[in-house]
Amino acid sequence: MNWIAAIAAAALVGGLAATSAQAADGEVRKIDRAQAKVTIAGGEVKNLDMPAMTMVYRAKPVTLLDGLAVGDRIEFTADKVDGQYVVTAIKKK
Repeated sequence: MNWIAAIAAAALVGGLAATSAQAADGEVRKIDRAQAKVTIAGGEVKNLDMPAMTMVYRAKPVTLLDGLAVGDRIEFTADKVDGQYVVTAIKKK
């Protein structure tokens, strides 16, 4: 019976993790590879309770910035990690 509870708990945690960071649309405004930062004019970031705004995010990992250029339309996910706003995924549109 304990394995059923473990599977149910794992499914619940997995479901929460999948919905914690929701994708938002945006446009790349500035890239600072040396500081691993990207400025995005983005739509609402629901999981952070942030309205549409232009915001500077850290890129973790910095390789998320590879192939990006100012003006690119993107879909991104962001989260708050150790008190900093961090982009965790970027996909060109």
